[in-house]
Amino acid sequence: MNTDKARLLHQDLTEQVIGAFYAVYNELGAGFLENVYENAMAIAISQCGLAVERQSPIRVHFRGAVVGEYRADLLIEKALVVEVKAAATLNQAHMAQLLNYLKATGKSVGLLLNFGPRPQFKRLIFG
Repeated sequence: MNTDKARLLHQDLTEQVIGAFYAVYNELGAGFLENVYENAMAIAISQCGLAVERQSPIRVHFRGAVVGEYRADLLIEKALVVEVKAAATLNQAHMAQLLNYLKATGKSVGLLLNFGPRPQFKRLIFG
């Protein structure tokens, strides 16, 4: 058994979401806008029996004041932040966005899912 894999935080949850990602990609293919994939992912994930919130609010605090508000595309089981992209490829700005969402929410694990010309995902950890 791969000991690194055995220690992954939220491993079962991320594996289910990645499975749903490939199922959605295989069914819809590339070329739609992000919100189409976000909606399809929410359906696929809920059909797996997982709790999913769409456009989950994220507030950024600084010295006790809210200085920004964002929305995570999907929040799965109140534990996993998912950001959906439909870009040519993932880049550093996409990863920075997800890391900032993790930082602002206090969540530890996030998935960046790209429904571009070829499916891509990144699993990011904060903390």
